Amino acid sequence: MRPGRAAAALVLAVAALAGGCSDSTPTPAEHTVYSEPPLPAKAIPIGTDTPVPPRSEVDCGDPTASLRPSTSRGPTIDAIRARGRLIVGLDAGSNLFSFRDPLTGRIVGFDADIAREIARDLLGNPDLIEYRSLASEERERALQEHTVDLIAKTMTITCERKEKVAFSTVYLRADQRVLAVKNSGINGLADLAGKRVCVARGTTSLDHIRRDQPAATILTVPTWADCLVVLQQRQVDAVSTDDAILAGLAAQDPYTEVVGASISAEPYGIGIPKGDDDLVRFVNATLDRIRNDGTWTRIHRRWLASLGEPPSPPAPTYRD
Repeated sequence: MRPGRAAAALVLAVAALAGGCSDSTPTPAEHTVYSEPPLPAKAIPIGTDTPVPPRSEVDCGDPTASLRPSTSRGPTIDAIRARGRLIVGLDAGSNLFSFRDPLTGRIVGFDADIAREIARDLLGNPDLIEYRSLASEERERALQEHTVDLIAKTMTITCERKEKVAFSTVYLRADQRVLAVKNSGINGLADLAGKRVCVARGTTSLDHIRRDQPAATILTVPTWADCLVVLQQRQVDAVSTDDAILAGLAAQDPYTEVVGASISAEPYGIGIPKGDDDLVRFVNATLDRIRNDGTWTRIHRRWLASLGEPPSPPAPTYRD
């Protein structure tokens, strides 16, 4: 074959080969279809046609009144000291209150530091703690079944809860408000009518929002971190709970803000199994110490600075 004809034949062969390859290569789709993001596990919607629960008729007087502080020994304290560690229930994903530090792997936050002070006084070492992560709806059962010694998890003191568990004196006061996307037009409770609102199950926030804004559609989830996810995915329009918790969510997303006036006052107490009076008194002694020696203020300034300058620690109320 002459050189010119050989070159031409080679060009035709390469072209044929390229054509054959292009025929076997799938053509990319012109349009991509995006599906709706899935809801968090165990998310349950509550429609506006669901009956609103009545207000609790349980009356215990002042629910924040607790036992006077004492460091005397008792059966519960002796058992904890014999074990050598304090078992504390909390939420390991609650920003600012109890969450895992990505650098150290330790559980840190306002509630975690309060628990560490209790361990310091009880066991002589703030690190002798075993943390157990609980959803809000699991708190009372954990105390009733004695799977934890105490709960340090933004737990509001109420008369209804005090029928099942005991509480320390108040260690933080919060107010239920609303978290929304900036410039969304949502500025408080009234604007939630016809909107979708995320609330964690087993909380006083759920009862308040259902009673005070029955025109809202509610999505209940296990944790407050789940609420931030569905808000970011625009599966809800707002989140409602205590402003201290909402501040932790807002710190993770600069496009959100806490809005509106107080929906309800939320006094937090350390939850303790009913009947463990020696532990209640001991915890109250620790809370009394940290109010007076400046520890409470330092903890507040460290974790809750976004709420402003620390107020005075909540004054204790005793019933004996």
